Amino acid sequence: MRTIESLATVDLSEVAAQLRPRTRASERRAGWQSRYARTLYLIDFVVGLSAAAWALLLRFGASPGEPYMPDYLLWTLAIPVAWIVCLAINRAYEPRHLFVGTDEYARVFRAGLALTAGLAIVSFAFDLRLARGYVSIALPMAIAVDLVARYLSRQWLHRSWARGDRLHRVLLVGHERAVSDMTRRLRNERYHGLGVIGACLPAGPSRHAFAAGMPPVYGTFDAIASAVSRSDADTVVVLACPEIDGPALRRLAWQLERDEIDLIVASTLVDVAGDRTTIRPVDGLPMLHVEHPKLKGSARVFKTGFDRIGASLLLLLLSPLLLTVTALVKWLPGGRGPAIFRQERVGKDGQTFVLYKFRTMVVDAEARLAELEKHNESATGLFKMKADPRITPIGRHLRRFSIDELPQLLNVVKGDMSLVGPRPPLAKEVAGYPSDMLRRLVVKPGLTGLWQVSGRSDLSWEESIRLDLTYVENWSLAMDLAILARTVMAVVRSSGAY
Repeated sequence: MRTIESLATVDLSEVAAQLRPRTRASERRAGWQSRYARTLYLIDFVVGLSAAAWALLLRFGASPGEPYMPDYLLWTLAIPVAWIVCLAINRAYEPRHLFVGTDEYARVFRAGLALTAGLAIVSFAFDLRLARGYVSIALPMAIAVDLVARYLSRQWLHRSWARGDRLHRVLLVGHERAVSDMTRRLRNERYHGLGVIGACLPAGPSRHAFAAGMPPVYGTFDAIASAVSRSDADTVVVLACPEIDGPALRRLAWQLERDEIDLIVASTLVDVAGDRTTIRPVDGLPMLHVEHPKLKGSARVFKTGFDRIGASLLLLLLSPLLLTVTALVKWLPGGRGPAIFRQERVGKDGQTFVLYKFRTMVVDAEARLAELEKHNESATGLFKMKADPRITPIGRHLRRFSIDELPQLLNVVKGDMSLVGPRPPLAKEVAGYPSDMLRRLVVKPGLTGLWQVSGRSDLSWEESIRLDLTYVENWSLAMDLAILARTVMAVVRSSGAY
């Protein structure tokens, strides 16, 4: 039997363990995240001050002797402070809303709307004669420039993650197959900032071999806290498994809390984003409510208008380039023939349409396909070959920078396609779809999409399908704008284009 002294000793040791300092990894993570947030504060202040100064100059000109100037100089100094306050109120500096996804940009936009409404209310309540021209220049400029600045800051961070710097040190908890799959996905998509360093597997017979790509195994589910300490992890990701139920997860959270180790529970709702999920407590139990995807409604009507107007403007702006490419494809030696390649594709609700592309292959490409089948590098039934000899010299350059896709702007204007959406499939692809893949056809196919900005032809068939389904399930206007911005970067890098 344990004595009172031994019980007291145990209690004191547990208290001491709870008060011990954070792990080295969690301290490093907190350090760079704090520096990143301070950098954002500085950027936002400079953006707000610059926007207000430009508004003062453009609205009133360089007239320092005017009697109204002292008042507007005060406004020019107050706006950047108010801008930061509105961003903070909208939680635009919290780590959970930074780094990945479009939530950060949406919060910046909402902060701009809140500041505009706040200035309107204050000027009306106190009868302040604040020039509308000054406000209409300063605030839209602050929103636009700050969105660009935050995008560039994030791109710098993503490049840092791609080099393996500042990654969260992740310990995966789950069954071997789930751990292997999650490890592969996180290693392929480094822009999430999660670097897998180890895993904890359920107790069982000792294994002499593991699935390909498995990280080092630091123990079982009974020793997650010690595995975190030994691996110097700062994040624990719990994958779906029956062994870790509610009470076990709660106890794990208590153990990780004292070292400020992040705990992430991977949802079994594959590819359903947080915007569609809401936790609603019912009689003390957290119920996860899943909303239906936004396949109809006013937002979709706006998307259609945005697509057609945007495609029309792009056709107008790019008309010199399109005419030049048409002439080069049609008349350059080695590939003379029609400039436009037409092909039947499957669109929304299974309706077929004719897709337009600049021709990048020789005229008799289809006739020469049979002799190249043995070199097919795709396991999907479609022909893919990096060094396809049928591609013309000019066609190789067009593919590298995706210029061959530009005629599809005509498809967008006609309403067959959208600027952003799933990849338009061939009829023979759709004929082999299982029931889940048919979900891709509930929206219009896109000129660009998630798979194009995530690796293009370097992705496996399964990954491209998964990304298309992710887009369908989680579509939003903010996602479209983010994909369009990432498309420019993907085209410049020209990776995965062949």
